[in-house]
Formats: sequence, structure tokens, C-alpha cells
Amino acid sequence: MDSNTFVTLTDFRHQLYACFFRAGDALMNTADALLTDSTAKSFVQLSLSPCFERRWPSLYKAFQNAVIDRAGLMELFVRFAPLPSEEQRVVLGVDASSIPRPLSGTARDRTYVHASNLPEGSKPVVAGWQFSTLVVLPDTPSSFTYVLDNQRIPSASTQAQVAAEQIEALLPLLPARPLLLGDGYYGSATFLRLTQDLGCDKLLRLAKNRALYRPAPPRPEKPGPGAPKKDGALFKCQDETTHDPPDACFEAQDAKGQSIRVACWHNLHFKEARQVSVSALRVTRLSAKDTKRDPRVSWFVFVGQQLPPLEQVPVLYARRYSLEHGYRVDKQDLLWEQVRLRSPEAFQHWTDIVACVKNQLCLSRNLALARQPWERKDRCGTPSQVRRGMGGILRQLGTPARVSQVRGNSPGRQKGTFIPKAPRYKVVYKATDKPKKKPQIV
Repeated sequence: MDSNTFVTLTDFRHQLYACFFRAGDALMNTADALLTDSTAKSFVQLSLSPCFERRWPSLYKAFQNAVIDRAGLMELFVRFAPLPSEEQRVVLGVDASSIPRPLSGTARDRTYVHASNLPEGSKPVVAGWQFSTLVVLPDTPSSFTYVLDNQRIPSASTQAQVAAEQIEALLPLLPARPLLLGDGYYGSATFLRLTQDLGCDKLLRLAKNRALYRPAPPRPEKPGPGAPKKDGALFKCQDETTHDPPDACFEAQDAKGQSIRVACWHNLHFKEARQVSVSALRVTRLSAKDTKRDPRVSWFVFVGQQLPPLEQVPVLYARRYSLEHGYRVDKQDLLWEQVRLRSPEAFQHWTDIVACVKNQLCLSRNLALARQPWERKDRCGTPSQVRRGMGGILRQLGTPARVSQVRGNSPGRQKGTFIPKAPRYKVVYKATDKPKKKPQIV
């Protein structure tokens, strides 16, 4: 047994317990039950775990009345994060995931969020909550994503605003300037404006229909009538006639022996964010099927100080897909979206507990690994396999939670007590920043 990992996990658990200001014993028992009981398929079944020393009503009461130091929780996560050596860069990933709650009329502050796998012809939206997740990405794509923060996106905020707040709070805790990877939503002028003053390099997916601009030409000595030009020549991703020769290019074969080309153009900007200078990168894979899932040409935008070598861009961005694998573990194995809690504050507490369990699985990947006889041993372990072996590890670690006290039977409600119905809330429509079109006069 790795003694260093054992000591690290022990310190993590004791400092985690210190972040629970209220209902910490029940929260710690719930985290241990979720960490070890892979047979539980619902929230209340966690109370049947041997790690949960209390009775099932303590579950709902704990998440309703809990107080968690979320700032201290982020500091704890960063302190134990699997950061690379000083020669390598810290690679972060950011994305948002939806928790559908279409029938929860008593749930407050629901908005319309994206929903997949709906019948053909229906709108891909459903009422629910949305969470912004910031993680440390593993070196090779896998589901071992280490969570740094997972915060709900209120109806009064946007996905880009919450992500910018998370990054701003995280950067002072990191030892070096990180590199952030994001999908096409974050490769927009809105997100770049919000994060332009943050000390973070960004490699973001760029939609193929985006239009960028070169720097504005210098003003003439004798300017004519009208305002000077604010933008230079057009650079349209889909129109090769607007592309000058690239400032840098690279062509070689990848690990599978397939030809790949990377071209880069510097000193570009969005019309809505002229103050942010970006570099556009085009990755061409000649052997791709040119479908939505396997495009032949992909576009990226880089903002920051240290552009990665062009030959590393395709492999580097592929690490972002670990976020999708991590979400699958959170929702299918760790019951993230299965729990039915009424208030968004209670569900935020549950989200923090899921993040705590996920990080303990990442820290224990070399300590506990239990494979089934039919599972291949030549492949890397998974969080599910680590979770199967956590029962024996926790028996040696123990728990910082206090032993529950027997309170006896509750006398119940007094006779004649009136219990009103829970209030119902309408789904909140988020306002759009797009200006309304003026009606045309015929």
C-alpha cells in the first residue's frame, strides 16, 4: 500500500470535515456512503450504507440546513490537486452541465437548459438547473477529472459570467499561469471580454462560421470625412479567399499515421471585442469523415502569452473531452442528477459532496482498484473500479465525523397542526443580449 497516498487521503478528509460548518457529521457520513456504496441507486438508499450511522431523515435535514465554506473548499481542492511539475503547464477545463427538473414545480429558480436525446422535432430545452464546472484535466483523456469548483448558474447570470468568476477566484491559488480549454461556447467575444484581464491562457474552440478582423489600418495624415476605420480586413473561417498565408504552419502524421495540418494566424480580433488580440488556428485532418462528430477542419482561438507548439494543439485540445467522461461518472455512478432536493441551495450542497467524492476517487486511483474477473487488466483503472475498493480503505482511515447520539422517538406534530402546500415557482426566462430587430416599414 502506498503510504504517501494513504497519508494524503487522511489529511484531505480531515480538512474536508473542517469545511462543513453545520451538519458536518451527516454530510461526512453521506460522502462516505456515496464513496463506498456502489449499489445505491437513490438518495435515500445511501442511508442504508454501513458508513451512514444516522437515520434516513438526517439526509434531507442535513442538506437543507447545511453551511459549507465554499471558499475554503476551493482552497482545499487546489491544495491537494494533482498538479504537474514546474516544467509542465497546468491544464484546466471549463464546461457547463444541466440538471433537468421539468416536473419540479416547487424547485425555485429553474431556467430552460439544454437537453439531449429528445424526440425528433422537439426543442432541445427543458426546465432545470445548470452548473459550471472547473476541473484539472488529466494528461490522457479519461474520466479522472479533478474538480476545483462546481457552481450553479443562477437565472440572473450567464454561463460565461459564472465561469469568469470561478477563474478569477481560482487564479490566486495556483502556483503558475494555467492554460484553459473550452468548447465553442467559450470561443466567443463575450467570454473573452469577461476574462481579458485574468492571468490565464485560453485555447478555445471556434465555430466555423465566425468572422474575425485584422488590425485597423493607420489613420491618414489628412483624414477625410467620417470616422476612421475600427477594423481591418475581414478574416472569415469558411471563406479561404479572406485568408492570407498563415504566420506559422505545421504538417506531419499523428500517432495513428494519419496526415494532419495546423495553420495559425496572429493579430486578429472580434468586432465585439477589439481590445482582445487573438490567434486563429485551423486543424485539418485529411482522413476524417467530415461529419459533425468527425470534422475534417476544426477551428480554435488562442488568447494569452505562451502559444503551445502547433504540433501539440490537436492532442492538447483532446484532453478537454475528459470533461464529458467525468460528467458521465458524476451522473451515472455518483447519483448527481438523481437526487431530488427542493431548493437550489440544498442541491448546491449535494453538488459539493459529489465533487468531494470525485476528488477522493482521483486521489485514491493508485491506492484502491478492484477489477471484476471479466474486466481487462491491461487498461487503466476507472473511477468505478476505484470506488469498489474504497470500502476497505475507509475501514483503515476511519472518519472524522462524530458518533451519532440516540435521541429516541419523536413525539410528532401536535394535533391540529396545519401544513400548507409548498409554494410553486414558474420557470425563469433568461433575458437575451441580442438587440431586437426594428420592424420594417413597407
